[in-house]
Amino acid sequence: MSSVLVLGSANADLVVEVAVRPAAGETVLGGDTRVMPGGKGANTAVAAARVGASVALLGAVGPDQYGSLLRDSLSGSGVRTEFVRTSERPTGIAYITVTPDGENSIVVAPGANGDVSTSDVDGVPLDDVAVLACSLEVPIPVVEHAVARAAASGVRPLLNLSPVAPISRETLALLDPLVVNEHEAASLAPSLAGLLDLGPRSVVVTLGSRGAAVVTPDGVVEVTAPEVTAVDTTGAGDAFAGALAARLAAGDSLVEAARFAARVAATSVTRPGAQPSYPFAAEVLP
Repeated sequence: MSSVLVLGSANADLVVEVAVRPAAGETVLGGDTRVMPGGKGANTAVAAARVGASVALLGAVGPDQYGSLLRDSLSGSGVRTEFVRTSERPTGIAYITVTPDGENSIVVAPGANGDVSTSDVDGVPLDDVAVLACSLEVPIPVVEHAVARAAASGVRPLLNLSPVAPISRETLALLDPLVVNEHEAASLAPSLAGLLDLGPRSVVVTLGSRGAAVVTPDGVVEVTAPEVTAVDTTGAGDAFAGALAARLAAGDSLVEAARFAARVAATSVTRPGAQPSYPFAAEVLP
C-alpha cells in the first residue's frame, strides 16, 4: 500500500478557554487547563490515518509524560511510531488560549522537536511512500533535506509552510503542493497566482470557512467547505494537510484531494481540541 510519511512536530497542547485574550501586562482568568496531544506533525499524521491512509511519523518527543501521551495518541489512531525518537530534551509544548468564537492564540516551546536531524531522515526507507508531508516546527534544514530526498526517490513532497519561514528556492521548486493559509499567502505574494512565482509546482491556500483555493499553472480552482458552527479551530489547518496528503497518496487529483480536505477541516472545528477533533472517514461532513 502506498503510504504517507509525515515529518514534523509532536507537542502536548495545554489549552485554556478565556473570555478575551490578555493584552500586554494584563491578567485574565480562564477555565481549567486541558492537556491534549498536538503538534503540527503529529496532528497531520493522525488526520491522515483517521481517514484511511497508511501513515508513519518522523519526529521526536521527550522522556516524559507528554511523550507517552503523544505516542499513545498516535498509535491509537493507527500512526506508526517507529521513527519517533526519544530525545533528552522535554517534549514540545503548545500553550493555547481559546476564545468563545473558537479562535485561538498559540505559543510553542519546541523542546525535543529541535533535535530532529537529517540522519533521522536518512534512516527512513521510502520504498512504499507516496507522499511526504512536512511542516515547520522542526529545523528547516531537516525539512529541506527531506524534501530533496523525497523528490529524488519519486515521492511527492507537500509542505505546510506554517509557521512561515524562509525556504530555499531549490526546495520550493520541488513542492507539489505548497500549503499555506490565506494570511500566510498574503504575506508571501500579492495574489494567489503570484504564489507560483515563488517556485512551487502547485499551491493550496486554505480559506477557513470558505474552503480552499488550488493554484496551478492552469489557473485557480476554489473548493467550498460545509457550513458549520466553529467550537475550536485549533489544528484545523493540520487536519486539512493530513487529509490532503492521504487523498493524494490514494491517487486523487489535487482539486479532488483539496475538496475532501476542506470537508475534514470543517468537521474538525465542530469539536474541541486538535487530534481528538479529527474525524474518521465515516464521520466527515458531506
